[in-house]
Amino acid sequence: MRIVVAAVSAPEHLNGVSRHAANMVRGLLTRSEISDVHLLVGAWQQPAYIEAIARQDAKLHIHPVGIHRGTISRNLWYYTELPRVAEQLNADIVHLAYPMPVSRADFPCSLAVSLHDLYPFDIPENFGFTKSMLNRRVLRQCLRAVDAIACVSESTRKRLEHWFGKTACEKAVTILNSVEPVSPNAARGPQPLHRGQPFLLCVAQHRRNKNIPLAIRAFEEALRIGALAPESLLAIVGVAGPETKRIRAQIEAARLDPRVLMLSGIRDAELQWCYRNCELLLAPSLLEGFGLPVVEALMAGCRVVCSDIPAFREVGGDTCRYVRLGEGERAAFVHAIRDARQQPRSLPVAMPWLAASEIAEKYVILYRRLQASTMTHRYQALSAPRIRSREGT
Repeated sequence: MRIVVAAVSAPEHLNGVSRHAANMVRGLLTRSEISDVHLLVGAWQQPAYIEAIARQDAKLHIHPVGIHRGTISRNLWYYTELPRVAEQLNADIVHLAYPMPVSRADFPCSLAVSLHDLYPFDIPENFGFTKSMLNRRVLRQCLRAVDAIACVSESTRKRLEHWFGKTACEKAVTILNSVEPVSPNAARGPQPLHRGQPFLLCVAQHRRNKNIPLAIRAFEEALRIGALAPESLLAIVGVAGPETKRIRAQIEAARLDPRVLMLSGIRDAELQWCYRNCELLLAPSLLEGFGLPVVEALMAGCRVVCSDIPAFREVGGDTCRYVRLGEGERAAFVHAIRDARQQPRSLPVAMPWLAASEIAEKYVILYRRLQASTMTHRYQALSAPRIRSREGT
């Protein structure tokens, strides 16, 4: 099978979607059923993907797409140019790394999409009113057009059913994100953390669902009551977004400028160092599709204090300290931080079911099903009797 993975997106540095695409590609390369993997990325993304995949393989072909990074240019490319690229590459399957507008009739092969979340419906504050409406339209159009929807968690699949009903779920399957531990010898910390001060880690884009302001309030209170050492830091790792201005204003108002570090664009190796050297991971999200930082932290042997939401429960099991959101949430997080720090550091948690090869097997099963369905439809079309018009033409 020849697989085309379309992962052109705006961010230059890796985020959850691009890391999903890189891990998916790494897994597909392990399968003998896959003859070629063509990864389509923005030209500005190519260096980050090469570093993330970190594999020389004759089956792998990374194609930089030279378009403008803006939303309109990317939407047009997916709708008008991707079908042509798929035809040129003789693709058996085109897999969208995230929902984008597509013209199904123009594709010569089956079409799948990875569904990470339903944020445009569940938490429109992530985008603002206008963008959330546009994102809803794109999401609806894409989910109707594709042949298969690969949900990255059962939590996401349930939200899909909530918003689109059981009919949408008929072409949905749950295939978890692949996540693998990174060798400790491959990592070093980002420069601001080299002074050896203890620090809490929060890995989150600056969006409303990540609930970063709660992490800052809990950190401030923990410092005030002595639940943390006075020299402790809070490192927030994530790309800027709609909440950046609000977050910076909160830090300034609380006079925490020297204590809260805003980091973005750090390498995977540096992030792994952070997981292994922080006091704990703080994840107070309101809503998540998967919870990648929680998984990565557990694999690195990091303590985790997180909100009690379905996605975190799904991946964290009984290995995290969960905090119920709502009244008294700040005090509850501070209490959980203090308790977690009093416990010895955890051993790395093995999650073999998330290995790239295991997840790739599930994709191969999905792709085979799509191929079989396509062949059946073609056979039925060829064998259907031709109906002549009344004029006999």
